[in-house]
Parts: sequence; C-alpha cells; structure tokens
Amino acid sequence: MRKLKECLQDEHGVSFPLVIAVTLALLLILCGVMEYLRLNLMAAGVKEAVQDAIVVVVNDNYANVYHGVREGYSGGYTSDGSGFEATVDDGDIYYELDRVLGTHSEGGAHVKYAEGVLEYKITDLQVTVRNAPLAPSDPRNAQRFEADATITLEVPVRFAGKVFPPLQMRLKVQAGYIEIF
Repeated sequence: MRKLKECLQDEHGVSFPLVIAVTLALLLILCGVMEYLRLNLMAAGVKEAVQDAIVVVVNDNYANVYHGVREGYSGGYTSDGSGFEATVDDGDIYYELDRVLGTHSEGGAHVKYAEGVLEYKITDLQVTVRNAPLAPSDPRNAQRFEADATITLEVPVRFAGKVFPPLQMRLKVQAGYIEIF
C-alpha cells in the first residue's frame, strides 16, 4: 500500500499507466452493469406486455363470465339443453404481444429486431384459463375467473464486443376478474 501511495505521489509520470488501467477497469465494470440493467429492463417490459395481453383476454371474457344472471357471479357457461357447458375464450395473446411489443412471427418464435440485430425472442406461450364455478354455494371463497400465461424470453447477451449465449428466462403472469358488487 505504501508503494502504491509513493507511485501516485511521484511526479515523474510513473502513475500514468496505473491511471489508465484503473479507468479501463471502471469502464468494464460500468459496461457490465449497463448490460445487466438492459436485460432487466427488457424482461420487465416483456412481462408487462404479457400482463396487458392477459388482461385483454380476461376483459374479452367479461360478458360471458359476469353477466347479470340471477344466480350471481357464475362463470362463463351456456346451456346445452341438458346442462351447462363452459364458454371461455383463450384469446390471441401473440397478436396482442405483436401489437404492443412490435414483434413478428419468425420460425415458430416471435422476435424483435433493432437495427438489424436480434433484440429478443419470445417462445413457448402457454395459457391456462380457469373458469369461475357456476352458481357457487360460497361466492366469497369460490374460484374466480383467472388466466395464467407463461412464456420463455430469450435475450442475446453482448459484452465487450462479443456475443455470449443468450439469457433464457421463464416469465409467468396472471390476471383475474374480481367482481365488485
């Protein structure tokens, strides 16, 4: 430590290479932090877009799920003559994602390019719609109408001018319709 202090106080220019090395090290660390923030921001934006798409599906099912029937907050069912049949729609979540995120279908995935370079890829969309029960005996504790979606987000990682294996993460979102009255 004493030798470093002497080197920094020396006026012969001996510390000049050390200053350059410290500056470059700090720049490399800053680049790593910026790439990490880019990946987090991208994942948060895609997750929010999937959430918006799921909310659209839930809202599109509103008329079927909570229409003004006497039984109260029943699920989306229609009479088939001898009983009731569930009628819910999964919607087109990929269409909503393409609209919101600006992605397009390519080889089984939905991708987004920025200046000719792949920004991210969305694959493996799985949607599960859970219908509310028909005329529940205990409406407070009954299953509500919910939609879950999971996707795989793949983002290429770039650092120091090199492309590393892509970061893959599984994102899960859920939306539900809560009755007010």
